[in-house]
Amino acid sequence: MLEAKGLYSYYGKSPILQDVAFSVEQGGFLGIVGRNGVGKTTLLRTIMGLTDRATGQLSFDGESLLAMRTPRRAGAGIAYIPQGREVIPRFTVRENLLMGMFPRKDRSRTIPEHIFELFPILAEFIDRRGGDLSGGQQQQLAIGRALAMDPKILLLDEPTEGIQPNIVQQLEDVMRRLNKEMGLTIVLVEQNTRFVRQTADNFVLLDKGRVALRGRGEELTSDVVDQYLAL
Repeated sequence: MLEAKGLYSYYGKSPILQDVAFSVEQGGFLGIVGRNGVGKTTLLRTIMGLTDRATGQLSFDGESLLAMRTPRRAGAGIAYIPQGREVIPRFTVRENLLMGMFPRKDRSRTIPEHIFELFPILAEFIDRRGGDLSGGQQQQLAIGRALAMDPKILLLDEPTEGIQPNIVQQLEDVMRRLNKEMGLTIVLVEQNTRFVRQTADNFVLLDKGRVALRGRGEELTSDVVDQYLAL
C-alpha cells in the first residue's frame, strides 16, 4: 500500500532523510523507532507532503505521492496525527470530529459510531471544548478526528508521549483492534519500544536519517534497544 525507495527529504538544502526504503502492505502495521532527531517525524511529514522537498520514490496504492499536494494525499485516504495532537482548543469535541470529515469522498457529516465505541469518553464529552480535555483525552480526540475521515492508512507520531499509563494501555488496545479487526493500515512513530513491540508487525529503525535496521516487531528486543537507542 505504501512504499518508498531511495527517498530523500529536505528542509532547505539539508537532507534530513537519506536513501530511505520501506514498504507497508495493506492491513500492515509498521513501527518507526530511533533516537530523537534522526528523522522519524520528518518521515511522516514527507508522506504527507509537509517538507520543503522530497526526491526518490514514494507511492501509495500504486500512485506516486511526490507530485501530490497535501490535501490530495488526505483525500486519497492518508490520515496524519502529528506529535502534539493539534486539537483545536476552542472547538468542541463534536466540532473537532466534524473537522476530520472534510476529506471524505462521500461528503458525509455523520460522525461514525465506531469512534465512540473505541473512545467512549468522546461521546460523554461531545460538547466540551477540546482545550478543556486532559492530554490523554485530547489524544483520543485526535485519533477519533483522523478516523472520522475514513482513512485507508493512519500515520501516528508519538501518540503515547506524556500520556498516563492507563490511557497508553487503552491506545494499545485500540491500535490492535483498528489494525487486526478493522484492517486499517498503520504507520507508528514511537519512542515507547514496548508499545511498538506489542502492536507492530514490522519495524524500521532510523539513525541519522538512514535506515539502520529493520525486522519483525518481536525482534525489537532489549539488545536492539541497548545497541541503537540507549543514550
